[in-house]
Amino acid sequence: MGFLIRFLITAVGIWLAARLVPGIVVDDTPTLLWAALWLGIVNAVVRPVAVFLTLPITLLSLGLFLWVINAGMLGLVAWLLEGMRIAGFGSALLGALIVGLTGWIGNGFIGEQGRYEVVVMRREERS
Repeated sequence: MGFLIRFLITAVGIWLAARLVPGIVVDDTPTLLWAALWLGIVNAVVRPVAVFLTLPITLLSLGLFLWVINAGMLGLVAWLLEGMRIAGFGSALLGALIVGLTGWIGNGFIGEQGRYEVVVMRREERS
């Protein structure tokens, strides 16, 4: 269940990026779903290698280079899929920011077990 929720969050992020960033185009819903799946695979397989290889520059940039890596992963997915296009590096950077923020906000509602969680705080009355 957690995988499906994260998959849908990624799909929403890509959809938002395609709607908000002029240089990102996703042709149809099946392409959007494939893009979300491929982005998950690329982030699981390619991204760790890229992060490791660029560790010195990532440290020097105080982690900001990870944004460039995320843009590269989004660009790689667009390169793999025929129905998704990214006009340039600036569009990829902005798209990676939108997808990342969407994932960060969405994953805030998912617990470690992969289930939807809501934290309820109750206030105690003191007499």
